[in-house]
Amino acid sequence: MSSQIDHLLNETRRFSPPEEFAAQANATAELYDQARADREGFWAEQARALHWHTPFTQVLDWSNPPFAQWFADGELNVAYNCLDRHVEAGNGDRVALLWEGEPDGDSRAVTYAELTEEVKRLANVLLGLGVEPGDRIAIYMPMIPEAIAAMLASARIGAIHSVIFGGFSADSLRSRIDDAGAKIVITADGGYRKGRVSPLKPAVDMALADRNGSGPQESVEHVLVVKRTGNEVPWREDRDLWWHDVVPQASADHEAQPFPAENPLFILYTSGTTGKPKGILHTSGGYLTQAAFTNRVAHDIHPETDVFWCTADIGWVTGHTYVTYGPLANGATQVLYEGTPDTPHPGRWWEIIEKYGVTILYTAPTAIRSFMKLGRAIPKQFDLSSLRLLGSVGEPINPEAWMWYRKIIGGKTAPIIDTWWQTETGAMMVSALPGVTETKPGSAQVPLPGISVDVVDDDGVHVGNGNGGLLVIKEPWPSMLRGIWGDPERFKETYWEKFEKQGFYFAGDGARLDDDGDVWFLGRVDDVMNVSGHRLSTTEIESALVGNDAVAEAAVVGASDETTGQAVVAFVIIKESYLHEHSPEGLAGTLRAWVGEMIGPIARPRDVYIVGELPKTRSGKIMRRLLRDVAEGREVGDTTTLADTAVMSVISAQVK
Repeated sequence: MSSQIDHLLNETRRFSPPEEFAAQANATAELYDQARADREGFWAEQARALHWHTPFTQVLDWSNPPFAQWFADGELNVAYNCLDRHVEAGNGDRVALLWEGEPDGDSRAVTYAELTEEVKRLANVLLGLGVEPGDRIAIYMPMIPEAIAAMLASARIGAIHSVIFGGFSADSLRSRIDDAGAKIVITADGGYRKGRVSPLKPAVDMALADRNGSGPQESVEHVLVVKRTGNEVPWREDRDLWWHDVVPQASADHEAQPFPAENPLFILYTSGTTGKPKGILHTSGGYLTQAAFTNRVAHDIHPETDVFWCTADIGWVTGHTYVTYGPLANGATQVLYEGTPDTPHPGRWWEIIEKYGVTILYTAPTAIRSFMKLGRAIPKQFDLSSLRLLGSVGEPINPEAWMWYRKIIGGKTAPIIDTWWQTETGAMMVSALPGVTETKPGSAQVPLPGISVDVVDDDGVHVGNGNGGLLVIKEPWPSMLRGIWGDPERFKETYWEKFEKQGFYFAGDGARLDDDGDVWFLGRVDDVMNVSGHRLSTTEIESALVGNDAVAEAAVVGASDETTGQAVVAFVIIKESYLHEHSPEGLAGTLRAWVGEMIGPIARPRDVYIVGELPKTRSGKIMRRLLRDVAEGREVGDTTTLADTAVMSVISAQVK
């Protein structure tokens, strides 16, 4: 990738933190000074906010890069930190989970004492099934409290959990169970999705079916099943167990044992992988330290008063770090929602915020843009005045969506944090600190205290303010991945080989530094197009398109072109109000010209397709590789990870 991005985002709007917010914020400007003065000492201080059965004496061991060890001679129990210590501190009656099922009226409030007891019972069940420290437990569940309990029970006994997103197909499930060599699968009969039952146990049975005498069925000894929906499921008496038959009857007496800080906590397979699954491995002490710290200072969690809602599914890393581990380590109360934003009606999220008095909302830009498409009238029907902080995660958020989020959802006062991090980083790396940072729409802005990132050229040289290049992480961080499960060479090759000489971790993302030195993310390097020798960011063109009043959402890909090498192809969702007044052909022409005016003629899309929906995973990420298939006239690839697998057929028909 060139050291220069030809066309850079330009944003002049600034928003200072409200005085009353800054006065009570957990974060202060001094955190940056402390981290700069003594980075390892800073992280040691954050780690000591946890409970250590055996205190650590060594902070970082980087003697064998890129394999880091943090707090390695210390011992702790992750589940104890998320549960027992809060109960012992007298907060057992505090609600941990405000669970809302998709069917209207289906809700539960689970206290810390109740969740702790459930986790202890489940831990005893797992031990009774022969699970030992280091064994792998696959979790394939809907967003129900038992899913959180399954993760924590696994952590409690020193097992390694592999949460597999409930939208994955049986084949995807099979490959992940097989790669990890899972001993136990914890699942449910099904979950609710868009008003229908989404079966899960049948997919597990398909994944475990004997195929030529090899595969997951060789390692999996038991399948533990939660009865959620009551749908008929296949059953094997010698292998399958109902949760309600064994967990409530188990003893609630279980003492959490300490494990080394570098004890593996979980494997999480990255989405969109091809060939062999890529299992990202995270360990315990460093991961929990950074998860709890970032949740405390970036989300500004005040456990006594806040109701936190991270909308991510636990099948993704955001759901690990900011649904299960960060908020529970901090003793917070949070919302857990099973279903989709538009079921049983398009105001479902705003209804939940009003019902529970949610104070902090952390969600994806794709969700925000989907709400923009529907218009402000829907959220305006609900009281959102409890919201005091908004967050964005998953991909760069364009400035217009940022402004809509602030104005319509945040009442023009709630600060917004635009956060950058990855499955591999484990926790937030770049984000404004609410109460401290003057925010800019569309920019993730600054590395968090104790984090060292840079934007460099292909030779690893700092590009300087006003320039673009490759985002690297220059120093080890506590929640960093410890490897790829079973494949250390792939770990080194994928993340460290490009800048091996400098010792930098290469994130795979393009970024630019603005004139203030703040970071703007431009998406994956793979999503940077080369048009007639010019390097163009898909993020920038998408942002320009959404800046047009008619556009609700846009996705841009590069398609092969005989003349220019690559051509810009845009897929655009138009706001309902504009569809009645303009023809698709006229809108497409207008938007081509609009991009040319906003960025320059070189960025003008060759094709603009007006579509009704974009292909998204259930976590809200746009699957641009499928759009690239359409743009280049190829057969559309694997769609099993999509929230709606039929959407690509509709798009293909519209393009033709």
